[in-house]
Amino acid sequence: MITYRPYEDKDWQAICQIHDRARPDELKGSCDPRGFIPIEQDKEVEDLKRSKKFVACDGESVVGFVGVDEDYLAWLYVDPSYYGKGIGRELLRIGIREIGAGAWTIVLDGNKAAIKLYESEGFQEIGRFNGENNGYPVTCVKMKRAE
Repeated sequence: MITYRPYEDKDWQAICQIHDRARPDELKGSCDPRGFIPIEQDKEVEDLKRSKKFVACDGESVVGFVGVDEDYLAWLYVDPSYYGKGIGRELLRIGIREIGAGAWTIVLDGNKAAIKLYESEGFQEIGRFNGENNGYPVTCVKMKRAE
């Protein structure tokens, strides 16, 4: 049974491993795969550390996490071996409850599964912009939850 709880410092290595296992799937169709680097080597690691996080656990093992930064749903990752079990959806809902009205996020345009998930929970595309991921170009989709 999957349980959900607030992040604890002891979860750090697990969420880094989950990010690093899932990030290549996020980049598929959006960015050159050479743009992947482990989160602990990425400048965005400080953003992850600063965010308020919640984790999904299978027993004692952390299998997914969500992180929010004020009204920005900044992080949502599930271990690939747990895809398709509703864990990402429940983590998303936890993030939405934490943020309240005005939740928004940024998704890579090729990440169709994430876009579909966010749309199913009331997010709509409000804009697109060009960005970069470790020196490789990406197109980003900004999504906001209808209030």
